[in-house]
Amino acid sequence: QDYYGKELQKSEDLKTNACITSSRPLSKVVRDALEHIHEEVVARYYGCGLVIPECLSSCRILDLGCGSGRDCYLLSQLVGEQGHVTGVDMTEGQVEVAKKHIAYHMDKFGYRKPNVEFIHGYMEKLGDAGLADESYDIVISNCVINLAPDKRAVLREAFRVLKPGGEMYFSDIYTDQPLSETIRKHRVLWGECLAGALYWRDLYSIAEEVGFSSPCLVTASPITVGNKELEGIIGDCRFVSATFRLFKVLGGGWTGPGQVIYNGRIVGHERELVFDANFTFKEGEVVDVDAEMAAILQSSRFADKFLIRAGRANAAALQGCCC
Repeated sequence: QDYYGKELQKSEDLKTNACITSSRPLSKVVRDALEHIHEEVVARYYGCGLVIPECLSSCRILDLGCGSGRDCYLLSQLVGEQGHVTGVDMTEGQVEVAKKHIAYHMDKFGYRKPNVEFIHGYMEKLGDAGLADESYDIVISNCVINLAPDKRAVLREAFRVLKPGGEMYFSDIYTDQPLSETIRKHRVLWGECLAGALYWRDLYSIAEEVGFSSPCLVTASPITVGNKELEGIIGDCRFVSATFRLFKVLGGGWTGPGQVIYNGRIVGHERELVFDANFTFKEGEVVDVDAEMAAILQSSRFADKFLIRAGRANAAALQGCCC
């Protein structure tokens, strides 16, 4: 709270490159939407990666660790006036910045009433913030889960508030090995999103334990710290900024491999949908998928964008969406 509320006043105050890693180029729709966001909100943005999934019209979205609200105001435009975006952050100063500009953005977007709200609270305790079970279509998070000491509690709460078929789409920082106590207790490294980074294998075990589908890797980019003193403390540990998607797929759905055909009806992705690192769906093309991917597509907001039928998956598809 002190680091993000007082010590950092703008993105240029960051002491490493961890929070400025870009995962992939932004679409024109996203670039255009960014131009409508207030300069103070953008200046106090400390996220990494990309947390803008596809097929968002009229969705209810929860942003964990929303900070000054940049992603919330971006998503506000993409879900439309009938959708809704809730931002939760533990740093009161950041939430105040976000709230201050609600009227500005609603006027800019031409909305008659706000479709965004900001709550001061903890992502490990969303119930305390008044967020009900199964109340959101999508949960996003941009480089903040590493700041939570209890990652399991964060994923458990995200699973709770998601509707059946809902998705957690999030960017965060991971490490190639468990971190030493010296690194984990370093104040600046924690604030810079490195000391709290999750060992990547642990994400898979926690996701399974909580009830999510296997993590689907979307993008990954190595992180260069860019600070000699901090690099000396980190030693041979390596970090990566990665975007994953997890789905809340309930039992009793699809049980075997299948074949899917994308109908091209997602705005901005009409010709092809790059779903994750393993699956790219081109309009009208038959793609073999494993049982888990078939279940994800059938139970989620993507269901009416695909023709899904039973079929024998080839060997490549059997690897699933894990990577």
